[in-house]
Amino acid sequence: MTHKLTGDNLTLIRGERCLFERLSFALESGSLLILEGRNGCGKTSLMRAIAGMLSLETGHIYWDDTPVEKQRQIFHGSLVWLAHRTGLKGDLTLVENLGFERSLRTQSGRDVEEVYERLGISRLKKLVLRSLSAGQQRRVALARMLLADVPLWLLDEPFTNLDREGRKLVMELVEEHLAEGGLCVMAAHQDVEINAPVTKVQIQ
Repeated sequence: MTHKLTGDNLTLIRGERCLFERLSFALESGSLLILEGRNGCGKTSLMRAIAGMLSLETGHIYWDDTPVEKQRQIFHGSLVWLAHRTGLKGDLTLVENLGFERSLRTQSGRDVEEVYERLGISRLKKLVLRSLSAGQQRRVALARMLLADVPLWLLDEPFTNLDREGRKLVMELVEEHLAEGGLCVMAAHQDVEINAPVTKVQIQ
């Protein structure tokens, strides 16, 4: 099934500062939207607005041509967000954290052990999250993303705390997701090289 994410005439003000004004974009299945701009320009805030966590001054976000505010549950069930903070529970193990996630959204049907192996976290399964390095926790968050059966990935600085191998792996995962008809919105400082249609939005 194909999907479409659209932002129309978006304006967001935080405090006395206008982060962006009359911003629009359109993203379809198989495509990547890259948010560009300096630190603090509003890339994360735009992602939060897309996810419904911030209210816009003007404009609307549409999912399959229907305003998100009219289908919140459907839209939230269609996305997974990899943010600066992993959102994982530090006192739970890797397996316990991902088990909790399974109760929140439909799962992809991928073999869990194969996902652990590919991400290099198989040997960490019995360790609580707070005992893992920042990079290892990031890989657990990637596992959560892979195991979710959702078309839309929101990736906020996905290369944070990852080495070169980890960054390469992220791009491979995104490429595969797009090749399967998924959509991805990404904020990243590094240059992104990917074999897929790419649209860039500059946030001043």
